[in-house]
Amino acid sequence: MAGGIRWLREGWRLFRVSPLNWMALVSIYWLAMTAVSLVPLIGVAAATVLIPGFSVGFMAASRSCEQGRTPAMGMLFEAFRDRPLPQLMLGAVYLTALVVLLAATMLADEGALAGWMLVGARPSDAELQSDGFFSALVVAAGLYVPVMMLFWFAPLLAAWHSMSAGKALFYSFFACLLNWRAFFGFGALVAAISLGIPFLVLGALLVVAGGQIRAGAATIAFPLLMILLPVLLASFYASYRDVFAPPDGQ
Repeated sequence: MAGGIRWLREGWRLFRVSPLNWMALVSIYWLAMTAVSLVPLIGVAAATVLIPGFSVGFMAASRSCEQGRTPAMGMLFEAFRDRPLPQLMLGAVYLTALVVLLAATMLADEGALAGWMLVGARPSDAELQSDGFFSALVVAAGLYVPVMMLFWFAPLLAAWHSMSAGKALFYSFFACLLNWRAFFGFGALVAAISLGIPFLVLGALLVVAGGQIRAGAATIAFPLLMILLPVLLASFYASYRDVFAPPDGQ
């Protein structure tokens, strides 16, 4: 638990070095991923493959803030300039893992969750409230834990430690396993913050706006998200610094 608290605290410190630049980086990432995902037939798959590489860009921004420098927008694409092949290989493995995960959920809900995630086909209200859909969510959450462990450090290990994609996945998985207490505490804190803040916001809006909350919620949720996401991303870098000795010059 102490490690997770430390990572989040460090993430907040790194965000405060240059909050506007962090928000700009997140915005550029969203725009880039949205543009790629709109490509017919292959857009969503291509965007998923790019996720590991973009994660290295956010870590480079975190490193820059740690060194007291303002992160440049070009850092977001660092992994695709220096060693793109390992990142694309990791992206392909990540895509495959998600496809397998969603295929497994089809056994529980006949494809409702998979259809929503892959093609945006929102399930009906009855499907969303069904036991099968809930079971699919449980299956997805359970299967995503080992996927997350594989990829938590892998992009950085491939980019900054010159590891192959397979070696990076191996070391990432066992680094998470050996430090499971810190990661469990970190996950619990993130879940509490992610769930607690929206409830507090909605509760305040109910009191102030007398139940007319939709517009107010959207107005408040967006800036909160633009703060929470950079802090979480920077805290991932803090976990890397805690677990792995950075290579010379990093």
